[in-house]
Amino acid sequence: MNLQTTTLNNGIKMPVLGYGVFRVENGAELAEAVKTAIKKGYRSIDTAQIYGNEEMVGQGIKEAIAEGLVTREELFITSKVWNAGLNYEAALAAYDDSLSKMGLDYLDLYLIHWPGHDQYLDAYKALETIYKEGRVRSIGVSNFQVHHLENLLKETEIKPVINQIEFHPRLTQQEVRNYCTEHDIQVEAWSPLMNGELLKDETIQSIAAKHNKTAAQIVLKWDLQHQVVTIPKTMTESRMEENINVFDFELTTEEMAKIDGLNENFRCGPNPDEFNF
Repeated sequence: MNLQTTTLNNGIKMPVLGYGVFRVENGAELAEAVKTAIKKGYRSIDTAQIYGNEEMVGQGIKEAIAEGLVTREELFITSKVWNAGLNYEAALAAYDDSLSKMGLDYLDLYLIHWPGHDQYLDAYKALETIYKEGRVRSIGVSNFQVHHLENLLKETEIKPVINQIEFHPRLTQQEVRNYCTEHDIQVEAWSPLMNGELLKDETIQSIAAKHNKTAAQIVLKWDLQHQVVTIPKTMTESRMEENINVFDFELTTEEMAKIDGLNENFRCGPNPDEFNF
C-alpha cells in the first residue's frame, strides 16, 4: 500500500498516517509490532526519548530492513527530546543517544517534546545545529501553543516543520491549527483516538455505520480531512490494518461538521501551559 504523503516546509515528504508507540513497553513484543506495522504498509514510526522504548523500535526497523520488507530510505522515523534539564548541550547529547539506541545513522524528524517554560529556545538551537550539519532531515516541536510558536519563530532561524499536538474530536485546538496553517507548519495529532474512548461515541458510531467503517477509521479520516497527520497506536495486527485502511472513502462536509461539534476543549494529556519541568 502506498501511503499518501504531505510535503513539509523544507520539501521533505512525510506519510500522513503513521504508527505511534506511546506507553508501549521496551520488549520483544514491540520490536515484532513495529516489524508487523511495516509489513502492513506503515512507513512512519513515531517514538520519543521519554517512552523508554527506542531500542526495540530500532530493533523492529532493523529486522524489517534485514528481511527486505523496506529500505531505510523508505521509512520516516521520528523521536523527541525530553525536557528535564534541557539545554543546548543536553539536547545534542540526547539526539546522539537516540540514534545509538535505535541503531540508526539519522532520524527523519526530531522534535522538542514539550515547551516547558523557558528552556525550549536553547534546545531548539541544538536541533538547528544538528539540522545544519545534515544529521537530521527535519526538526520540529510538540505541544506548542501559539505564544510558544510566536516566540520560537522570533528567536530562531529554522522554522519547525511540525507541531505535534493532542488533537481529537473533543479537543480540536482550532487556534493552534490556524496559526500553524498560516505559518506553513504541519499539524500532527497524538492520541487521535483519545485512548480508545472516542470509539464509543454515538455520533462517530452512526457515521461509521453509514460508511461501513469502524469508529476508529472515521476519526482517523476526520484527522486527514483536516490536513492533520495522525499516528494511532495499537499492538493488534487487525487494528493496524483497520487504522491504515482509510484512503477509500470521504466524509461529507456535514459529517465533518458533526464531528467538529463534539469539541469540548477536553484534554486527556497535560495542558502545555501548566506542564512544567
